[in-house]
Amino acid sequence: MKRSPLTLASASVLTAALAAGLVACSAPAPSATAPIETAQLLSAFAQGTGGAVVSDTQQSTRAGIDVLKSGGNAADAAVAVAAMLGVTDPFVAGLGGGGYLVYYDAKTGQVSTIDGRETARAADTSSLFLDPGSGKPLSTEQANVGGIAVGVPGQLALWQRAIERWGKQDLGSALKPAIAVADQGFPVTTALQNQIADSQKTFGTFRNTADTYLPGGKPLAAGQLLKNPDLARTYQTIADQGTDAFYKGEIGQAVVDAVTKPPVAEGKSASIGNMTMADLASYQALDADPIRSSYRGLDVYGMGSSSSGGVTVGEALKILEQFPLKDESKAVATMRFLEASKLAFADRNAYVGDRASVKVPDDVLLSEGFAKSRACLIDPAKALPAPQPAGSLTATDCSVPVASGVETAEGQQTNHFVVSDAEGNVASYTNTINFYGGSGILVPGRGFLLNNELTDFDFAASAPGADDPNLPAPGKRPRSSMSPTIVLQAGKPYLALGSPGGSTIITTVLQVLMNRIDLGMSLQDAVAAPRASQRNGATTLIEPAFEKLPEADQAKAAGYKFVVAPTPDQNPASVTPPTIGVVAALEFSPPGAGAAAEITAVGETERRGGTSAQVVTAGG
Repeated sequence: MKRSPLTLASASVLTAALAAGLVACSAPAPSATAPIETAQLLSAFAQGTGGAVVSDTQQSTRAGIDVLKSGGNAADAAVAVAAMLGVTDPFVAGLGGGGYLVYYDAKTGQVSTIDGRETARAADTSSLFLDPGSGKPLSTEQANVGGIAVGVPGQLALWQRAIERWGKQDLGSALKPAIAVADQGFPVTTALQNQIADSQKTFGTFRNTADTYLPGGKPLAAGQLLKNPDLARTYQTIADQGTDAFYKGEIGQAVVDAVTKPPVAEGKSASIGNMTMADLASYQALDADPIRSSYRGLDVYGMGSSSSGGVTVGEALKILEQFPLKDESKAVATMRFLEASKLAFADRNAYVGDRASVKVPDDVLLSEGFAKSRACLIDPAKALPAPQPAGSLTATDCSVPVASGVETAEGQQTNHFVVSDAEGNVASYTNTINFYGGSGILVPGRGFLLNNELTDFDFAASAPGADDPNLPAPGKRPRSSMSPTIVLQAGKPYLALGSPGGSTIITTVLQVLMNRIDLGMSLQDAVAAPRASQRNGATTLIEPAFEKLPEADQAKAAGYKFVVAPTPDQNPASVTPPTIGVVAALEFSPPGAGAAAEITAVGETERRGGTSAQVVTAGG
């Protein structure tokens, strides 16, 4: 067997590390240069001052906290967290993918965004995912595995741009914690083991991916020490040479080679992409205007297209604002939430695409008049049929049906994290490589997986000749549902949140906001509550616990049909427990207090194995 670029040690290494004092359950968290962890140290709740981080892994949360303690701000810490997630959450995000950042700058009081979404390559056209022989769309497996769906990665460009705009430290400093952990290793968690098992077929397609994550043909075992010297070397090269090493240099050439000549295992085959060094050299992370909507006197900021998250969450909130949810029963409020989601998704599918290529009617979709024309269609005793027929953006009353369109099956395997600092800056950042392990291609000698984000484009128009805003085109960014969100009250941060989950991201963020703002739940309870996701479909995705709630009975009586996660685009034999989303959230209290506010940091206690929340100074 070819030697893996990652190295493993048995669980005895972890035992030795414990004996050596690298892990101490009762002691303060060690520095980022001592990466061995135990699951018992994970905490999904923290409260205090001076800054906070909530992310998927303890190593990434601690990396962010250490940067804050060393004098860095929220931008510096966000990059450190993202880089560490590329090491410890490698099947979800990393250098081979992209993401979106929403950032509150305490000095200016402004919310800004950076679009680091992957782009189509110069050779890609609207027929990218059509079989050249039959003219029919490729199957999901044909499109997802291999080079055809690898978009030009935007992650690193986003990191550099964030530090240029707001950071106090340099990119090399932000990469140091991740370099240390990649070099020294960390124990495989049960969540990572499950993700490998879920992706076993894809990973087995490629030589080095299989050698690395399926030694002996089996997924890595929980507790094994996983080292990634190739990624440590890649990060160090970037720290020494800057981002040109990726977009114009040796790392980029390795990416191009992997896309155009995938390292398939013997007897396997995979699609080939057309990426060139010119595609990489032309990539730019975009300073983009945020989507701003109002809700119950609060200002809600999210990503504009190429993400559909900001406008779809905003439209659904505007619809919900037409109802006195605080005065209604939870069952009625839940029906309003499901129907508002359905209506907003109908419009999203029909009108939202990359705004560099499509004129997206954000102002109309977020207007009061348009919200009223949608809200009056909602009857909490009777579910609207789905999908709805095409409608008009000039609707002013209930006589005009809502719009509709194709919803692409987006990968649910993403991550989201939130960061704040002592100055009052706040970062809400979602990043991804799409499905677990992305395209399945581990870049030889470089230690990171490549995305398959181009499958977020529609494979074909909804009907011959139909005007589809989300078809592939050269340099175009596929529509996303990522919804990093920051909520201000009186111009100061009140909430920051987001989630992974493909198109369920939008409904997850919306449900948490409704739970906290309208239903009066604590942030912990709002995040922990069972979730449902209605996206203008004939069925509604739910977590198992949701169906046991009293409000589910009313929804069923109104005509709703529930389907328990995982969704059809996931592995039917998945060993990962069925859940919707993995929320990371911060709340600042009292609202509007600015940098002096106490921070409540909340992650997940169970979803995706639990997540990690920490504050700089505990207890206020």
